[in-house]
Amino acid sequence: MESKSKSGLTEGLDKLDGVLSEYLVKKAPALPANVKEFLVKFGPWISLILGIMILPVILAVFGVGVVLTPVAMMAGARFGAGYMLGVVVAGVQLVLQFVAIPGLMKRQMQGWKLTYYATLMGGVYSLVSFNVIGFVVGMGFGLYVLYQIKSYYK
Repeated sequence: MESKSKSGLTEGLDKLDGVLSEYLVKKAPALPANVKEFLVKFGPWISLILGIMILPVILAVFGVGVVLTPVAMMAGARFGAGYMLGVVVAGVQLVLQFVAIPGLMKRQMQGWKLTYYATLMGGVYSLVSFNVIGFVVGMGFGLYVLYQIKSYYK
């Protein structure tokens, strides 16, 4: 018999999920049912619209960055790895959100998980860039809402 073992990352995410479920669902005040239903019903559409609105900004940052970087470097500007890391993380989050939309519309757990991973990526980036307020507000509010509506996805 072949046994499948989980990777360390998968085990860690499962443990984090358990802790977050405990604190953000069982111990936190619940959102009203009508608010949850609204978020589940219209959240994917809102995500799609916001993603479409942000896409040109990210593409512009990549395009302008490519065009202006040589000129800026000749003028003495220094671009740190943090700038590019931020752009890459934002791009990956955007892709995850777009890929999650069909699953969210069908109320599938896979769509919820992709949104969860995008939120975690944003939080990790906030931590490594020392953006404590972004971490607390973005992760705290984002994960609270996600866990409040998690039961709507199967």
